[in-house]
Amino acid sequence: MDLKLKGRKAIVTGATRGIGLRIARQFADEGVDLGICARTRSAVDETVTELKKKGVNVVGDAVDVVDHHSYPAWIHSAAEELGGLDIFVSNVSAGPSEAGEAGWRNMFEADILGAVRGCEAALPFLRKSDAASIVLIASISAVMAKALKAPGIHAYGSCKAALIAYGAQISKDLAREGIRVNSVSPGAIFFEGGPWDFIKQKAPAIYQDAIEQTVIGRLGTPEEVASTVVFLASPVSSFTTSQNLHVDGGYMQHVAF
Repeated sequence: MDLKLKGRKAIVTGATRGIGLRIARQFADEGVDLGICARTRSAVDETVTELKKKGVNVVGDAVDVVDHHSYPAWIHSAAEELGGLDIFVSNVSAGPSEAGEAGWRNMFEADILGAVRGCEAALPFLRKSDAASIVLIASISAVMAKALKAPGIHAYGSCKAALIAYGAQISKDLAREGIRVNSVSPGAIFFEGGPWDFIKQKAPAIYQDAIEQTVIGRLGTPEEVASTVVFLASPVSSFTTSQNLHVDGGYMQHVAF
């Protein structure tokens, strides 16, 4: 299928590992010019070099989405350097790594305010596109409640729920301007060095339970999430907005009316 993405311009945050890296790779495979960021300079430089080998223009910088000065400024400069912007993917997450109020603040700053800052900075450029799209990377943790003894897990689920609500709300206003907004909520996704790799090693019972709860019978891959994001962001998906799409292998065993 031709996703009609060749020559488009996209920004993907947190694009040097995991799901973000796979999203950037698949966009590049479709001929999309890219702006990418992450916090580590060496990782950004390495990823920019890799993606350029696919024959697309790529710009990148070491940026922290919690910095309300440098992050929006980078989005502006990246979009200008790319010659415009059609797609913005907010992928960065603080993750459920810290307990207490500090964990809540980290999640709020990275997952919610990071997305808000990114969207607001991207909007002046997206308004000039004839196929503009925003995709927010959330989690099925936003719409489920399960007893897990993990630091920061309550903050993670709550902030991801707020992220989905934010996307749904702005989607109604931006649709009138030709800008689609959707969320993608991954389930248990495994990649080396990722959170489910850590769980597999440190809490094998939880890892095995996730496999059993996923009706497909295995954990997902970041490539599978990336494929969904790229399709949803593409002009081929032009009549889809305000949605939260689960990519979870059937982990959420409910009827989604």
